[in-house]
Amino acid sequence: MSYLGVAGRTYLVTGVANRKSVAWHVARTLEQEGAKVVYSVRSEARKASLDKLLAGKPTYVCDLEREAETKALAEAVGRDHGPIDGVLHSVAFANYSKGIVPFHETDRADFLQATAISAFSLVELARALKPHLRKDASVVAIGISSQVTAANYGYMSPIKAALESCARFLAKSFSRDTEVRFNTVNAGPLKTSASAGIPGYLENYLFAEKLTFRRRALETQEVADAAVWLLSPRASGVNGQGVVVNAGMDLNYFDEDVVKAATRLG
Repeated sequence: MSYLGVAGRTYLVTGVANRKSVAWHVARTLEQEGAKVVYSVRSEARKASLDKLLAGKPTYVCDLEREAETKALAEAVGRDHGPIDGVLHSVAFANYSKGIVPFHETDRADFLQATAISAFSLVELARALKPHLRKDASVVAIGISSQVTAANYGYMSPIKAALESCARFLAKSFSRDTEVRFNTVNAGPLKTSASAGIPGYLENYLFAEKLTFRRRALETQEVADAAVWLLSPRASGVNGQGVVVNAGMDLNYFDEDVVKAATRLG
């Protein structure tokens, strides 16, 4: 019997883009542990691109920017596979077509769109799924750790902070009549296709690797493992939290080698 106790449980995983995505690693791990995974992808085109990866698996199309589609997803998943034991929210979008600009020059429309998709969609998804969740279900969202003021991450940093805050308020709100838990996994820089689209991300990724205690970059599976644990009954006492998974990079700013390289000493 698996320690995690997810065998026979049903989970909805959103945001699978390809084999590199956090969502895929979470889904694969859940399935390896004996859980049933229901998938939600953004578009028919994305579903087609994942045809081989998700062949034979229950897959729904839902653009979380559209509330009507979110409601339809919840109804379909609840009808076909409910009750649901857990949900992974691994969805984010930012329009960087104009390049990275100082935060005070952020375009209003871009900021609001990114907020709707990357943060408020968690609220809408939770609300729509509430009738179909088990009383003690777990909802996990993927956030970021301490690269919150990275200039090239642009306006997504405060939006990811909003995502984490939304999770906490949902934990409180749902506690009125359920034991549904809401947590975030706040990850350090990862090698994902989504990250590759952020201008200057590679330099930040390499710098973050130098700051980890182990001098080795964070692996996507490590983030997925934390998410799977939070989704499992073994994390039943964890609610409204942001679990940092970044190999210690936020605690190692004064690493001797990094300081020497930055100040050209030694």
